Amino acid sequence: MSGQCEVAAKKSGGARIGFFERYLTVWVFLCIVAGIALGHFFSETFHAIGRLEIAEVNLPVAVLVWLMIIPMLLKVDLHALKGVRAHWRGVSVTLFVNWAVKPFSMALLAWLFIGGLFRTWLPAEQIDSYIAGLIILAAAPCTAMVFVWSNLSNGEPHFTLSQVALNDVIMIFAFAPVVGLLLGLSAITVPWETLLLSVLVYIVVPLVIANVWRNALLKGEHGYLRLQRVLDRMHPVSLLALLTTLVLLFGFQGDQIIAQPLIIALLAVPILIQVFFNAGLAYLLNRAVRSPHCIAGPSALIGASNFFELAVATAISLFGFQSGAALATVVGVLIEVPVMLIVVGIVSRTQDWYERRDGVPGYEECCPVDLHLHGEHRA
Repeated sequence: MSGQCEVAAKKSGGARIGFFERYLTVWVFLCIVAGIALGHFFSETFHAIGRLEIAEVNLPVAVLVWLMIIPMLLKVDLHALKGVRAHWRGVSVTLFVNWAVKPFSMALLAWLFIGGLFRTWLPAEQIDSYIAGLIILAAAPCTAMVFVWSNLSNGEPHFTLSQVALNDVIMIFAFAPVVGLLLGLSAITVPWETLLLSVLVYIVVPLVIANVWRNALLKGEHGYLRLQRVLDRMHPVSLLALLTTLVLLFGFQGDQIIAQPLIIALLAVPILIQVFFNAGLAYLLNRAVRSPHCIAGPSALIGASNFFELAVATAISLFGFQSGAALATVVGVLIEVPVMLIVVGIVSRTQDWYERRDGVPGYEECCPVDLHLHGEHRA
């Protein structure tokens, strides 16, 4: 493993959930209130923002998403791909859940609940758009917050780093085909040019910029300190960009939410089921193949969480600010932290049960080189 990868792994091993992330649900709720109020009193301003487009890409949203995504991708060392083979069982399980199960299970849940059971309680003209938003949300595996979830569950940091790097690369090639396939099966028209442009603008370009920037910062003496200073400075910018995006979205969605406040609760149902199903599946599959618990924990969490910044941007590009798709992806933001903290708690409390399976290595066998990072949590 490279020196850069080692440093990044140690950093991810020390990740803690920050004040903003811990209360993300509160901030999203405040953005709902602020967005609805501003959208009501300054509707012309919001519509003017919505018209600032080039080739179906809204320019303000593109800038905001870059400010959200690039600082997150700065944390990801693509050199970590060299370490994928070290934990191939956990990597295989996570890839299977992320790309062969999660988008398809969400599509099934969306068809069942939004297209079926809840149909009479939702605006008919937005049904397909809600389904599309849920599919887009599930097709984007989480990037930044996974480091926090992994640390809270005593996860192996090298595995987490290599898995996130691998998912970022796979997203370049798999995100558009998976979304296009499932939207097509849902009889939803897929503007392929816009979808591919979204992949280019919101995945490829930020990943290239972040990787080049990261490598430049890490050159020479004290490279890690330079990188950390940039991350510290960019963190509040990234958070402000997220909040601003949410205010814009709810400014456009305000009338729908006021008319039918039940919409958010109904959209949350398939998301909640999807998170617990995929986390449980990844956890049990890792136990079946005898992965160590410190691999199974982050594998389950990576398999369940979503890259909601990418999902929000893609939904806006494909369907617009006022679409049900954009609202559905934002519901993912609303429930992300409390739900994932519940999953972390389940993973941590079931460690003794998990390790009772014959052939499952204990923690010391899993991460002997990282005991100094995590040993204090074993007390």
